[in-house]
Amino acid sequence: MSSPEIASLSWGHMKVKGCSTSYKDCKVWPGGSRAWDWRETGTDHHPGVQPADLEEVLRKGVQTLVIGRGMSEALQVPPSTLDYAKKQGVDVRVFQTEQAVKEYNALAGQGAKVGGVFHSTC
Repeated sequence: MSSPEIASLSWGHMKVKGCSTSYKDCKVWPGGSRAWDWRETGTDHHPGVQPADLEEVLRKGVQTLVIGRGMSEALQVPPSTLDYAKKQGVDVRVFQTEQAVKEYNALAGQGAKVGGVFHSTC
């Protein structure tokens, strides 16, 4: 299964190719995507992305994980979260969301087993 391309990104809206739903924040992985609901794990801008936010995507067998911190990079990514993914042998790349989408789409276009979590507002 290939990682789906992120077809469009604007403030508060993301579209994933092959999916009729539009997302505010989303998780993507080879073969799928879904809304990233911060309430599931108690995530907030501070302290930021939690290991629990990544578990579902990492279980899909990704080799690279791209994290989009928001348009103004307000979403933090603590070192403990990066360590969690790295200990599972996953290469983690963290960017401002527009850059993160470019990186993710480039990797997906090369056939990489890439996943991502993206915040589309602040």
